[in-house]
Amino acid sequence: MNDINASITSLEARARRRRMHRHFRKRRLTRVFVSSVSVFALALLLTPKPTPHPLVTAVVATSLRTVPVATLPIEPSWRPAADVLKRKSVAALPSLPFGLDPKDAERKESLNRWHRIYTYSVRYRVKPELARKVYDAAVTAGIEPELGFRLVRVESVFDPRAQSHAGAMGLTQLMLGTAREYEPNVSREQLLDPEINLRIGFKYLRGLIRDYKGDLRIALLVYNRGPAAVQSALSMGNDPANGYESMVMKGYRGRGTLD
Repeated sequence: MNDINASITSLEARARRRRMHRHFRKRRLTRVFVSSVSVFALALLLTPKPTPHPLVTAVVATSLRTVPVATLPIEPSWRPAADVLKRKSVAALPSLPFGLDPKDAERKESLNRWHRIYTYSVRYRVKPELARKVYDAAVTAGIEPELGFRLVRVESVFDPRAQSHAGAMGLTQLMLGTAREYEPNVSREQLLDPEINLRIGFKYLRGLIRDYKGDLRIALLVYNRGPAAVQSALSMGNDPANGYESMVMKGYRGRGTLD
């Protein structure tokens, strides 16, 4: 009889746990949905309303008279990585009488950008604002955002105030000496600022990938162990791997950079 009662109690406990798991999953999905709607609503509110194209108005007003095609300057609120790396100004797209307004394309790209940011926010369980900083810093440095998020997750678990016993600081766990090679006047306190830390850390990683001819594995090992330790192991014919590159690259199929 005691065994039967114990079995019944165990079954009831399992049923309660299943109900609790279903309840928490439902609450989590609700929060994700509400956050998604909030992000897209905010993006739509911040997007300027479309205005009638001046050239179309001129064509209608002047009937069949020929109207010279004007250009409409574009001032994007953020710069794509390709533009940053090439250091060239993007020429304004020509305005077409019956074509798409360039502002529509900019608005669509802005919404796509926020969609990608929110996708990373959900995948890595970080706040959308922090996801935006990681995403924008990676794109500006020419790093694939997926690699940027993986690096930050392994280095600091997305804690902007993280500090190691060796003195590495911030989201990308930069040493002060390494950071000052890129920004000589940066201070220890500034390295705890997410945007400054991400900007320098991703710039450093981008330089390593370039220096090692696109060998992402070696670049990551140098980022983690330092160039002296990796070069010493290679010169002796040893594999410098310590498991760090595997943690960052597990399941990753990209090449690391955007160009």
